[in-house]
Amino acid sequence: MKSAPCLLYRNFPGGGLQRIKDTLSKALDLSTYPRPIPVLFRADDIGVLSASFLRMLDLFHTHQFPLCLAVVPTWLSQARWKAIQSHVDTGSSLWCWHQHGWNHTNHQPLGKKCEFGSARSRSAISGDLSRGKDRLLTVIGSEFSPFFTPPWNRCSEETLEILAELGFSGVSRSQGEQGKNNPLEDFYINVDLHTRKETCGRSALENLCDELRLAVEQHYVSIMIHHQLMDDSAFELLDLLLTLVAGNSKFRACTFHHLREPKKPERPATGA
Repeated sequence: MKSAPCLLYRNFPGGGLQRIKDTLSKALDLSTYPRPIPVLFRADDIGVLSASFLRMLDLFHTHQFPLCLAVVPTWLSQARWKAIQSHVDTGSSLWCWHQHGWNHTNHQPLGKKCEFGSARSRSAISGDLSRGKDRLLTVIGSEFSPFFTPPWNRCSEETLEILAELGFSGVSRSQGEQGKNNPLEDFYINVDLHTRKETCGRSALENLCDELRLAVEQHYVSIMIHHQLMDDSAFELLDLLLTLVAGNSKFRACTFHHLREPKKPERPATGA
């Protein structure tokens, strides 16, 4: 797995933090949305303890802002979970611990990487999803939330059907991956902080600002984090974003639980 920060942080442009701050401020000034805009942060590839992982948890705890954590089942052991519990209150409403595939392995021989794609059989997909859920329920217990983030932010429609059969309540993928036949609510990501592919720091900054602006215009800001790819510049930017959204009444802090649409009550049966 890659561990080097993307070019944005290795060559962070001067005035970049102010540029991001100004972008959000202007977008909010232009917004006519009558309610607070939902803001969700999702951290991927969780399971192995590291200094950057604990630093990320501390940052969200300091700002008292919630975080959805996508846990790779085979990466999380009882010992690692106990170590996390010694660092934070894992049962706090700040944290939404949910499933991130099975072992984060690419099974797609052609095209974009995917753990649960069209190249796999239904039984293979179902087996890995079930094993992953069972393992997290064993390790995490009642603190496990029935949501699913597929590795590489994509999965087949058949996977979605199986997730629904297994009792999952929602899925989180990249914006643009949504199809017509999704039986689950889809809490898509529209801002990517750390897996950017630009070859110029300035263009990466401008593209990130565009993502933030468009997210505000969509009235839904959903930000993806990869702590393994974070250096001091990346933490400084994340700290700024949390500062800007945590104390602003125009934003609403959310996890997947907060974004779920309430089920409509069934109509009572009418008499003959």
